[in-house]
Parts: sequence; structure tokens; C-alpha cells
Amino acid sequence: MSQMNRRRALQLLAALGTTGLVAGCGSDTDDEGGTAPGSPVKIGLIVPGAGPNKAIGDDLVHGFQLFLNLHDQRLGGHPVTVVTAEEGNDGKSGKAAVDRLVKEGVVALTGVASSTVLADIRDTVEQARVPLISSNASPASLASVVYIWRTSYVLDEPGRALGQYLREQFKDPSTRIAIIAPKSSSSDDVIAGFKKGYEKGRELTEKPIFTRDDPNPGKNAYAKDIQRALEQRPDAILCNYTGTAAVQFIKQLYDEGYEGPLYAPGFLTEGTVLDELDDGETGKQRKRITEYGIETALNYSPDLNNTANRVFASAYRKTFNASPTTYAMASYDAAQVLDKAIRLAGADPTPQQLNLALGKIGQIDSPRGTWQFNQPRTPQQKWYLRKVQLDGRMLSNVVINELATLG
Repeated sequence: MSQMNRRRALQLLAALGTTGLVAGCGSDTDDEGGTAPGSPVKIGLIVPGAGPNKAIGDDLVHGFQLFLNLHDQRLGGHPVTVVTAEEGNDGKSGKAAVDRLVKEGVVALTGVASSTVLADIRDTVEQARVPLISSNASPASLASVVYIWRTSYVLDEPGRALGQYLREQFKDPSTRIAIIAPKSSSSDDVIAGFKKGYEKGRELTEKPIFTRDDPNPGKNAYAKDIQRALEQRPDAILCNYTGTAAVQFIKQLYDEGYEGPLYAPGFLTEGTVLDELDDGETGKQRKRITEYGIETALNYSPDLNNTANRVFASAYRKTFNASPTTYAMASYDAAQVLDKAIRLAGADPTPQQLNLALGKIGQIDSPRGTWQFNQPRTPQQKWYLRKVQLDGRMLSNVVINELATLG
């Protein structure tokens, strides 16, 4: 029997309800359960195509598309059409994206780079009753949701992981840790998490210093605030920056004379940040970074040694000529989560059936290591301590320890 006739026969058998015969026949394109391919489904992907979060948006697209590339452009045995929508920079544009995708008949939503946008679209998603598998960091205030799931982490968790670690590192309660961060809800979550992990009977000696929340700061934007932090004579500094702001903060911190360790959530050194900081083997910037030390807490690193990550990281590098970030990994896992849930939801899943199935998928064999959803619909997962080191001739984030399991 030809491949085309064989596939048609399987489809006819499935339509007649002869599932036992279908499982017995088998097919080169069958899903793991042995059933014929399901009806096509639409998935809505909400990402920023411009602005300060564009790089994160690109990684979200790449991670999701990579999973589809490795699985014949199918999720749960169903052919998939991905419909993208512009996230924008605020709740208004985010809500417009959700509304448009729901009208187009998507069975699920994914993506969302901004934690602020995620918080702003909460009610829109819940009222639409279409599941959203968000694949970037979420605010700690986002609780009691039914249709919003996250494959990344809650923003207070990297702070908690670092707080517990530094409490062990710095036994002396008089240790001075200066905290400097942009004035934002993200920083509030990170700092609250850090205090929860670090203090426990002792208090940080100085209040946090907040800088302007500017995604594109100038070359001296942080100088005065850094000087205020250095006046505290800190033994270590905790910060919370990302992207261009992270590059400028690190450069200005060293230019102002700081010669101690720097700690932060892992997005400080994610994406292209290290490439922009690396000034070569004889460069002053590289020497400062490797001598003084930058350590970050994150749920993923491309050098993790597990089978799922070897497959993912290798395919990602080959496809996109870059190392995968936590953003790409979480979006890849969002596709993996949908793959499992759609398979459980059956031949013609509705958004509501799919949402119920999401609660039944169990453990995910992820590039970050095995994880599963907890009751608040976020991952229960390991956190890793990474240090910026030379990997060959390049600055890289290298895992040096496991931290807490949170979630």
C-alpha cells in the first residue's frame, strides 16, 4: 500500500471510530498514542516586534518554532498554524493582541515578553476563557488565575534563590550588601524575594537604591546612584537590570571603581549582554568581569548536562547560530506543554478542554531539568548559580552550583 493510500485508510478508520485497528496498523506520521493525525489547530503567539523587548520576543519565537521544527509542525498530533500578534509595550496593545487572536479562533495563547503586559492582560484572558501559556517572567502579584499558566518563573524566585545562597556565603550578619535596581514592579519582586531568603532573623543594613527605569540609558545614567551605593562600602552588590540597561550598569559600576562581587537574577547576563561587554583578550572590561566576578541565579543555562538540553541546545545553535537563552527555553517548553495537553484533550479540542488538560500533563522533561506545574500554575523547578567565565575565547555563563528548588 502506498504511503498516501495508507494514510487515507488510517484517517477513514479513525473517522469510523475503529481506534483499535488504527493502533494496530501504525503509520510513519502517527503520534505517540498511535492515533491518526488530528484536525488543524491555531496557536496565538504574542511577542514584541520592536522596542526594548524585541530581543526577548525573537527568542520566544525561536524557541517555539524550534519545537515545531523537531515535531513535524505538529502539537499533540495536530497540524499547527501559529498566528502572531504584536505585544507592544503596554496593557492596551497587549489586550488588543489577545482580542484579535481569540476572534481568529486560537485554542491557546503563548509568548508575552513583558511582565507588566502580562499583569495587564490578566482579566482579558480570564474572561476569554482561552489558556495562555506565558513564556517569560511573571509578577508575584499574578495569583488566583484559571487560564494563565507560566513556563518561566515568578519574579521573586531568583531573589529568593540568591538570598538563601548569600546567607550561607556571608555568615557575618554585619555583611554589607548594597542593592541597586530600576524603580519597577520587577525590582520590587526581586528585592522582596531576596529579603525573604537572606534575612531570617537578621536585616540588610542599607535601604535599596532605585534608579530610573530606562531601557536605553546613557553612558552616565547610573553614575550618581552607583556612587551612593559605593558610599555604603559594600562587601557585595545585588542588582536587577537586563538588556542595554544591564550593559551600561555593569560598565559604569566598574568605571566608578567597584572591585567586588556582583549578584543578580540571570537576565543580567542573558542574550547579547556578554557579547556587548566583551572587549577581547587584552580588554579592560573582560579583565574586570573575570577578576571581580559576576554571579547570577537562573532556571537555565545552555551548558546543563542532560539529554533534553543536549538535543535542544544543539538544534538551537545549528538553526539560529546562537546559544539559547532562558527565554527561548521557556518558549520551547511552552510548545512542549501544549503538545502534551492537546494530545490529552482529544480529536477536536476546545480552549476549555485544553485548559483542563493542562492540569493533567505531569512532569516535563525539559532542557532545564525535569519540572512540573504547581498549584499556582507556575513551574516547580531547580535554580542554578552561574558565573561569568571564559569559555574558550568568549565570556559565558557557566553553571557552578545548584541552588534551591522553588515553586
